[in-house]
Formats: sequence, C-alpha cells, structure tokens
Amino acid sequence: MLEIGSLVDGKYKILNQVGHGGMSVVYLAMNEKANKQWAIKEVRKDGVKDFEVVKQSLVAETDMLKKLNHPNLPSIIDVIEDEDRFLIVMDYIQGNALSKALEEYGAQPQEEVIQWAKQLCDVLGYLHSRVPPIIYRDMKPANIMLKPDGNVTLIDFGTAREFKERNLADTTCLGTVGYAAPEQFGGMGQTDARTDIYCLGATLYHLVTGMNPCEPPYEIKPIRQINPSLSGGLERIILKCTQRNPDDRYQSAAELMYALEHYDEIDDLYRRKQKKKLALFLVSMALSVICAGTSFWGYLSAQKKQSENYDGILATATDCEDYYEAMITDPTRTEAYEQLNEYLISDFELSKEEGQVLLKLIAGLEQNNRKGFTERYEVLKDLKKSNPDGYMDICYQTGETFLFYYDVNAERDRYDYAAMWFEEAKEKYPIAEIYCEISDCLNLTNQYNGAKVKQTEKMYEEYKNLWGMLQELKEKVDGFESIDSKLQVWSEINHMINTKTAPFLEVTDANELIALLNSISEEAGKVDKSVILEDMKSLQADIKETIAKIETAK
Repeated sequence: MLEIGSLVDGKYKILNQVGHGGMSVVYLAMNEKANKQWAIKEVRKDGVKDFEVVKQSLVAETDMLKKLNHPNLPSIIDVIEDEDRFLIVMDYIQGNALSKALEEYGAQPQEEVIQWAKQLCDVLGYLHSRVPPIIYRDMKPANIMLKPDGNVTLIDFGTAREFKERNLADTTCLGTVGYAAPEQFGGMGQTDARTDIYCLGATLYHLVTGMNPCEPPYEIKPIRQINPSLSGGLERIILKCTQRNPDDRYQSAAELMYALEHYDEIDDLYRRKQKKKLALFLVSMALSVICAGTSFWGYLSAQKKQSENYDGILATATDCEDYYEAMITDPTRTEAYEQLNEYLISDFELSKEEGQVLLKLIAGLEQNNRKGFTERYEVLKDLKKSNPDGYMDICYQTGETFLFYYDVNAERDRYDYAAMWFEEAKEKYPIAEIYCEISDCLNLTNQYNGAKVKQTEKMYEEYKNLWGMLQELKEKVDGFESIDSKLQVWSEINHMINTKTAPFLEVTDANELIALLNSISEEAGKVDKSVILEDMKSLQADIKETIAKIETAK
C-alpha cells in the first residue's frame, strides 16, 4: 500500500485513503505545484491473481475514459506502472456513493432521484453516441457519486465495452446481479444501449424504494406496492426500463429522458384530472380533431415510411451513391455520413477522387426529381439546422478522415481540407481548433517556399509570428488528454522546425528552438509506454535529428 505522506512520481503527495475494493485501494493525493487534489487508484501485483488480465482491463478502462469528455464523468490524468503496482491518477470526486446514502437513510426522495436519473440519462446518451457506442453495463448506486452540489458522477468503467454491430453475443458475462439485464448473462445476444436502460431502471427502483434487487426476493415489483405515495408515472417508467425483452424497454436514453421529463403526465392522478377536460374538449372540437387527426396520421405514416426507406437504403448500400441517396432521404440523421466516411477509408487511404466525394457534400447533392428535373439538396445545412450536435460530430469525423488518410503529396492540401471541416466542430471539439491553427501555420510558411524566394522583412516578420504560434500550440496541446492528438501536434511542430530551420534561426535563438523540441521529447517520454511506444520513439528520433540540424546550422 502507498504510505500516507509519500510522494508518487515526484509530484503526487498521498494525503489519506478514501476507499477500497477487492483488488484496489483509492487514495486522495495533492499535486502541490498545481495546488490541486486528485484520486489515485492503486492495484498491487502481489494482491491480485492473474494480474496481467486485470491490468488489461485497467488499461482498457483508462483508454476508454481518456477519449471521453462529459461533466458527469471523471477524467483520467495519468497512468503510472512500476514493478509492484499499477496506478491510475484521476479526478477526485468529492462526495459519497449513493449506496452509502441508501445504507444511512434508506429510500431517497422521489424528486431528487428523478433529477439524478436525468443526469445519468444524459451520460448514457453521450456514451451511446460515441463511435463506436460505449455500453456501460454496471449501473448501480455504488458506482454513482453524489457530489455536495447535488449533481452525480458515474465512476468505474471496468465492465464497459465498445458495441460491435457484427458481434452476435458478448464474450463475457459482466455486471452486478440484480441490476444487470438478462442479456448480460448469455443466451440473449450481445449487450447494447438497452442493457444500460435496464440497469438504470433497476437502480432507480432501489433508490426510490430502498429495496435492493440484489437481495431476496430478487425481483423488481411495482414501486407503489412498496410505497403507495410514489408516482404512478415513475412506476410505469421503471417497469418499462426493466422488461426482460430488450424490445419492450425504452429503445434509447433520449426516449427515457423524455419520459422522465414528463413523468407526472404519465401519472394516474394527472390522467384522471385531465379526463373531464379532455371529454369536453373532444365534444366541442370533434370535427377539427378528425381533420387534424387525419393530417397527423398521414404525417406519422410519412415519417415512418421515410425511416424505413432510410434504413433499407443503408442496409443494402454498396457505393457512394447509395449513401448520397440515404442522406437525401433524411439529411437529419448521421448514420449515412458516418458510414460513408468508414466506406471511403476502409483501405486506410483517402484518394483525391474519394476526397471529392466528401467535398461534394458542402456544395450539395444533385438528384432528378419526379418531374425529371435536377434538384440540389443541401444536406449538410439541413443536418446543421435540425441536429447541430450531430453536425459537429460529422464535421470532426470528416476532418480526421482528411487529416489522417488523405493521400496527397501536398501537406498543405491535407490540412486545408481538414481545417474546412474542423472549423465547424471547434465548439464541441477543442482539438479541432488546434488543427485549424496548424493549417494557418502551414499556409503562413508555404508562401515562402523555394530557393528563389526573396528574403524580405515581411517574411522574417511572418516567421517571427509563426514561432510564437508554435510555442502557443505546444502549451495548448499539453492540456489535452488524447495521446493521439498530442502526438499529431508534436510531430507537426517538429516537422515545421525541421523543414524551415534556416528562417527560424533568423528570427529566434537556436537554444530556444532546441529547448522547445527537448520539452516535446521529454513530454513524449512520460506517455504510458504500453500505448504507442513505437510512435513515441520515432518522434523522439525525429526530434533528435532536427536538433542536430539546428546545431549544424547555427
């Protein structure tokens, strides 16, 4: 165990123990230089059977959390491994698990439980919308921290998994009996978003009744049989969440969120109060309702038909034109855009012609209408207007497609096209702004390429500005958690200094250039060696080569 008062990795001072489980101990630590508290989760090798298996699970958990950014999820700060143990440094969540509140006070107030449920629904909706979706699978009071401000944080991703559409079943049966959905124990296909709906329903049942579904009689009863004062609307919601057949549950977190926001309207008492008013209204407005109903039924039928057509097109899609057709059928859904991206880079390369397929979305798609005339469909504008969050997801994904897969010799083209898409995603993805700044840097320097370019005061002024931008980029990316993003930006900074060594030496001291590069190399050396060791070694070797070039030129 870590000693109280000891220093971990030269910067985390252990203050006290705040929790422990079967395999791990959690400590509160302070980074005295940053004056910030963190939680450190320790798993010792000598206390765990099959440590390598456990380690793989921990690495998977930390890798998954590093990709996530949500106010109700903890952030992973650092991963440290030595001969005796595995340490995970993460956000310190003040407060206690809801399981402790149940132990001390029993059933929790209904209104508070519903507020917590909405926050958890928002978290699940975020996880399920990742590409690929992340299925949490272990929702229970012990994994929900209640903070002093009344908000909750979802912890412990040890059983979470990425949903793989082609899997017929999960390879492992994980979760907590009582809260876990039937499909988590084999024989009913793989777990999906509806599994988390079940687990959340079981958790809400425990919170509002105080009855633990993990204990006898091991069942989830209608909550008003236990406490008649509880809402009938909430009772219906919990019963629907915990149906044995996933098809009978809410099909998404968004659908459950809507029900929670209107639970009082589902309540029997509310429905009885409205019955008389509704009867009078129906008598006085009968003809209007019939006309409106006919119209509305037609609208619903059209919407259902549109959805069926969209799904059918995607199910049989074999080329770009099929994905275009799906987008035109319903431009507000993101699946066609996502699948088009995946289709184009299935060979890990985006050719110039394939790049034009994506750029065509900006100009608009053309298709002959029923009268035989060509009609233009601005699908991206429709997506942005009706689904701005999904629009930013698609723009960021397409930006990455150009940045990492575009097969062109001109580096500037790759970044210019990527920046077009990243510009639209900056509000949701901070790293997109970094990539746009790199594109600006490249545009700034490329105008001075070539041996015959006249060296002017303007050129030196631009390189002085560029040097400042590179320093700012280094500082910004240090604050990001994504190792892939850091590696990309660090590599670009080194590449620009390497290819533009002479003009940089005209506007700044060689020692400053070397100091920046050494700083990047040092940061790269701190990255978890199990992640992308070869890439980091390659980067450090490239930096060493650039420094040698600077030493020779100065």
